[in-house]
Amino acid sequence: MRRRSRAAEALAAALLLALSAACGSRLPESDFEHDDRTPVPRDAAPLRVGIIASATSPVGGGAFTGPRDGAVAWFDRLNARGGIDGRRVEVRLCDDGGSGVGNNECVHRLVEEDEVVALVATTALDYAGASRVSRARVPDIGGQPLGSAYDTYPHLYGIYGSLAPRDGTTGWDGELYGGTEVYRYFKREHGARTAAVVSYNQSASAAYARLVERGLRAEGYKVVTEQVDFALPNFRAVAADLKEQGADLVFDAIDSHGNARLCQAMDEVGARVTAKVTNVQNWTSTVAEAYKDAPRCRNALWATGSSRNFDDTGHPAVREFRAATKDLKTHSQWQLEGWAAARWFTDAARSCARTGITRACVDASMNRSQGYTAGGLLLPVRFERRPEPPRTSRTCLSVARWQDGEGWVSQGDMNRTCFDVPQLAYEP
Repeated sequence: MRRRSRAAEALAAALLLALSAACGSRLPESDFEHDDRTPVPRDAAPLRVGIIASATSPVGGGAFTGPRDGAVAWFDRLNARGGIDGRRVEVRLCDDGGSGVGNNECVHRLVEEDEVVALVATTALDYAGASRVSRARVPDIGGQPLGSAYDTYPHLYGIYGSLAPRDGTTGWDGELYGGTEVYRYFKREHGARTAAVVSYNQSASAAYARLVERGLRAEGYKVVTEQVDFALPNFRAVAADLKEQGADLVFDAIDSHGNARLCQAMDEVGARVTAKVTNVQNWTSTVAEAYKDAPRCRNALWATGSSRNFDDTGHPAVREFRAATKDLKTHSQWQLEGWAAARWFTDAARSCARTGITRACVDASMNRSQGYTAGGLLLPVRFERRPEPPRTSRTCLSVARWQDGEGWVSQGDMNRTCFDVPQLAYEP
């Protein structure tokens, strides 16, 4: 089973965050060659890993720090328990500032100067240094696909896997593929038939909205399109039309602040929907505050993804994560995925302990990690390098719904919420 490609969704979220920052307060290659075949003695220096996060990007507000924080929590706990084969893991952090120049500087420092054995949980708004990481044969493990790098280069292993050849060309002749399982889920499980897609009159927003519309139409939905002015959005007019059209679902290609205002407008005009569907980046514990003025819409928020709900504390791997991150002010799905990425590196490194924990060995271990789940936190991850793109796929998804007083409530077993769906091409 394969989860759908979330590259388009993640990239759209990053672009929307970036364009919201553009309005200020209105809305919130050289090659490296290393001989890494010689095993490191057990009494050698600690293992170094690098984490690149666009912590102080133009977006601000720690939008891209969740995976970093989850990974650091894992390594802190790991070191407290003796590290890997008796060796402590030393985490080297680098903030690339959300720019390509900054990202290349981080790659240079971590890969060439610090000589990290791997990168973990990369979350870069502009992963300009990806080709340099690949040429240096440094395994990049569990990164967030905010761009197309994880479907382009070898030695890069995105948190959701990839079926693309990863031979230096993005996807298949520049195209990636994503499934329609989210739309199939709401159609099959909740009888939804009419879906609205709300976007800004801005190119990145409109392009992602068109992709969502294609998927909905492929699943037989009546699609209502709503576009608002980015500078002066009239969300009340959109909400009124959603009510008039009788939309069952609302999908969006707008930023988090815009979503909160849209929800408030929906409450004000009495627009009731089966689900206001959001993505993994907005799957956080801050819902109650962010949507404080929209109680009805807030309790219609649903999130879908490819990892186990961070509020699902009935699962032992989630309980472990929550116990280790109990001092964090907020929790998020991205934190859990960063934790899973660090666990993935650890499992790969442990498999190399006998022969030596090197870049080459960790990379080889990653290439063998078909079906990896991080103890049940992820849907089984695959890297297959298919020469031809998939036309259909059996794809599973994790679904949760926000409920006041309970937080995010899981909707079924993510390993059994699966659909045979078409895969639609798009250009990243």
